[in-house]
Amino acid sequence: MNHLVFLLLLSSVCFFTMSEVVDNNFSKCKEFFLNNAPPDFTAPAGVSVVPICQCLWDDKGQPIYLYATLYSTTWKIPVYSAYVYKPSKSIGRCDTWYIEPQLDVHSTTEQCMRSKGHENNIGTNQALNSDYKNSGYDKGHLYPVLHTNNHLSMLATSTLTNAAPQKSNFNQKAWLRHEEAVNEDLKSCDVAYVVTGVVPDTNLRINKRVTVSKYYWRATCCLKGGQYTGKGYYGPDEQDKLQELTIEELNKKLQEFYKVKSPISIFPAQISLKLNRKRERPS
Repeated sequence: MNHLVFLLLLSSVCFFTMSEVVDNNFSKCKEFFLNNAPPDFTAPAGVSVVPICQCLWDDKGQPIYLYATLYSTTWKIPVYSAYVYKPSKSIGRCDTWYIEPQLDVHSTTEQCMRSKGHENNIGTNQALNSDYKNSGYDKGHLYPVLHTNNHLSMLATSTLTNAAPQKSNFNQKAWLRHEEAVNEDLKSCDVAYVVTGVVPDTNLRINKRVTVSKYYWRATCCLKGGQYTGKGYYGPDEQDKLQELTIEELNKKLQEFYKVKSPISIFPAQISLKLNRKRERPS
């Protein structure tokens, strides 16, 4: 069966999702970052991270890149996923979940993500669907289905490298309302970039393997009429709600949350300054 037939099948079934482990600077998918620049983030000591370009094949056997993820094989959850926001459409949801064989089987010739299969050692460096069974946590998307505008992007979000254990109450209430509000906030932008991440609770794991999220965070950058605006968010707070702040405030919060000495910059420094000046605080 050729790649064209595979893509035709995608229009009606949940079947074929892929991603590619790439070099340390996301060279194959920089277009999902503002000014082609990934966040300035240095992982805490002893924490291994792997950049992934999330992709599908086209009818000529070439990858279609859909977003980018920095994944921690230590925590077995993503650090962040980055995507270009496009006004969402009503897309049917498919929750068939996939894994990345290259994270565990370094000798594999497969370059892309797929269903788990029966290989040995799968799960050594990544979460599996079975880890979430009876855990009491949702698989919380970083790049959410609600922010996709086509069937392929929707499929590509349902990968375990784009999810972390998230409290069900927060995921289904405050975080969902936030994702809906982001749709309203960004739909009129000429172009918008989004980076969504997870701060781990390093003392809490499901199935004694996969680190649970302590906070989810999101940074948005909207370019409209030549002007940049940006907003930062994180939650849950002590009231299980979401906090809104400037990009620079979020950068500082994340440095504190991740307990790292090196400053964190989600967007390029020269743009972050504009975002902090332009952002209007809610009344």
